[in-house]
Amino acid sequence: LKRKGVLPPVCHPVRSRTPHVLSFPHPPGDGIRRLGNWNIPSPTISPLLAFPSRRAHSRTAMGTFPPLLLLAFLAVVSSSVGAAPDATAVVSRIAFGSCANQSAPQPIWDAVAGFDPQVFIWLGDNVYGDNKRPFRVFGKERTVGPWKNVPRFYPSTEDELRGKYELAKTQPGYAKLKEKAQVIGTWDDHDYGLNDAGKEFSGKVFTQRLMLDFLDEAEDSPRYHRDPLLSDGTILGDPQWQWLERELHGPPSEITIIGSSIQVVSNLSAVTGPLFYVESWARFPRERERLFRLIDSSKRNGVIFISGDVHFGEIARFDCGAEYPLYDITSSGLTQSVENAVPAVFRPLMRFLALVTPTTMRVLSPNCRYKSCSYGQPNFGAIEIDWNAVPQQIKLELRDVQGHFVHRVEFPISELHPSEVYAAKKQAHGLQRYCTLETELPWLTRYKLALLFFGTTAGFFIVMVLLVFTCLSTGKKCKRE
Repeated sequence: LKRKGVLPPVCHPVRSRTPHVLSFPHPPGDGIRRLGNWNIPSPTISPLLAFPSRRAHSRTAMGTFPPLLLLAFLAVVSSSVGAAPDATAVVSRIAFGSCANQSAPQPIWDAVAGFDPQVFIWLGDNVYGDNKRPFRVFGKERTVGPWKNVPRFYPSTEDELRGKYELAKTQPGYAKLKEKAQVIGTWDDHDYGLNDAGKEFSGKVFTQRLMLDFLDEAEDSPRYHRDPLLSDGTILGDPQWQWLERELHGPPSEITIIGSSIQVVSNLSAVTGPLFYVESWARFPRERERLFRLIDSSKRNGVIFISGDVHFGEIARFDCGAEYPLYDITSSGLTQSVENAVPAVFRPLMRFLALVTPTTMRVLSPNCRYKSCSYGQPNFGAIEIDWNAVPQQIKLELRDVQGHFVHRVEFPISELHPSEVYAAKKQAHGLQRYCTLETELPWLTRYKLALLFFGTTAGFFIVMVLLVFTCLSTGKKCKRE
């Protein structure tokens, strides 16, 4: 894509999570040029790449930038200019990731390069462009907790943000990856410029320009549409919805990858509140339902979501959104992770909490490193397709810093075709794995984590009170004697 010219209307950033779309099902027009094209392994695979964006005009409950990226296999058309694609190659290996702090060590790039992807997809928080105040629950300036009176995050200046992108771009491992793989992507809130910001963020114009420079994309992307987090507004905005509808109803494809900077299927906030909340499509229920209805009505095969943001990795699926399972592979982050945010002694506790957190959508299998099938250390996502197998196979993985898989699902691509089994499941009643929404769980199940936390806290408080009372009573008794 050139820096100036006309882009497909779906490239508007909506808030930090609105998808950024780059689609080329037709010859590129003025201001658009193809940077890469690979052979299509079958006539049913359409040359389309899309990245819906999330930040430009409105901010919905989702977050910062382009949450959606659509890769309707298999012709990649927007990328970093570093790697020249092989015009005879069939795309069968795709890597993706999110949440890379430009100031932190980034050893994971060696593992990403070792996977030998033809395409690498950024899913947001590609840099941490905002600034963060210290963690303070008490005191004059409280930055976290229910008594917070000062925002913990505040935006960088344009020069500061430019410097952060330069630092990210010159990471040795990332620079080597760009030499061998096409790089495409979207953004999230921290690279949008401010944690959880949306269309109301005043710095979105220059942050968009710097982000698109980083991805070597066109300057006039339509990615600013997300409404504020508690509004139940829009994530994509009308131009992106119209674009997405056209593409999903367009030429058929065996696989369509929709990349979102925030999770589409999982609704972590429904089971972690009121302790904490995270951005996701589920916090915009009408928008998510609209997305599922659009996929279902399009009768498009093989839709898969990839996402980031949450600082852990998981594979989720939803069986009642279309007439086949909708997978969402969350990879987060390349440097940032929930386990690395705490001292090593507390990491087993983090894994225990992941295990007891209620979930209806997470895929549980023996192929997980930990029993929870959630991975809280740095990771990246990998998609591998065997077009020569009979039937054709697809493998969805999360991999660690050494490149070893920590979670994997593998199945024939034909399982992502409409089926009467899933059509019937949508009509069924009662609790169903991969179908019942987290908000529909029984109260005691849904709030298990909060009950455990408050119960433990109350128990600890009671023990301390009893201990103090016992000490005081013993002291008085000793004085009398």
